[in-house]
Amino acid sequence: MEFVKITSAQNDAVKHVIKLRDRRPREKEQLTVLEGYRELTRAREYGMELLECFFSPSHFLGENEFPLLETLASEGVRVVEVAPQLLEKMAYRERPEGLIAVAKMKRHTLADLPVVENGLYLVAEAVEKPGNLGSILRSADAAGVDGLIICNKCTDLYNPNVIRASTGALFSVPLAEAENQEAYDWLKSHGIKTLAATPHTENLYTDVDMTQAVAIVVGTEQTGLTELWMEHSDLPVRIPMLGKIDSLNVATATTILLYEAARQRNWK
Repeated sequence: MEFVKITSAQNDAVKHVIKLRDRRPREKEQLTVLEGYRELTRAREYGMELLECFFSPSHFLGENEFPLLETLASEGVRVVEVAPQLLEKMAYRERPEGLIAVAKMKRHTLADLPVVENGLYLVAEAVEKPGNLGSILRSADAAGVDGLIICNKCTDLYNPNVIRASTGALFSVPLAEAENQEAYDWLKSHGIKTLAATPHTENLYTDVDMTQAVAIVVGTEQTGLTELWMEHSDLPVRIPMLGKIDSLNVATATTILLYEAARQRNWK
């Protein structure tokens, strides 16, 4: 199958992809840019609508890219070949993998979250660094979380660093964006207990029952969780700190708590 080719950096489509690196154009147009075979295939698998896909064979890492391009073209996606130097200019990553797509953003609401019996949920409040949010998404997927609620968000879910750090988990984890009170009310209405990590308790995280319907709540490293979550936590727990440092990176702490929940659930 032959595709349209672009060789000029002045092409409007090339300029548009570069423009979408910035948050304001992304949010205004409700479009995002995806890079790499893994991210594109996962986004497509979980219902993201791809509009355009740009490729440069010299940057391909394997043999699966051309079959994917043919599939995308058959589904109505505009597929365009670009010169290698153009792909490097369009890419956010220092080492592009040969595929860049423009996709429609999804809206994520509490109504989209599944209500699962004895479900495992995660609430991430005001996580500031895109890399941390992406890592949290990756851990949430790996631990089998039933839903992730982003509260009082400080970073764009479709920031390129979130997508990259999540390794595509942004598309596979059931998500909602909400304010704190809205999220808390949703959890309570479905009988889901909240578990908050704090140094101000004697309860070790390994000593509480995480097999029931529970939402693990994590916040920023700098200020921790807000009063709503701390005052109304059903299961306050602490992760022991055995050295001189008094806290863990939020993504690391999240992973520890999620995997304890998965362990208690017999890794099911």
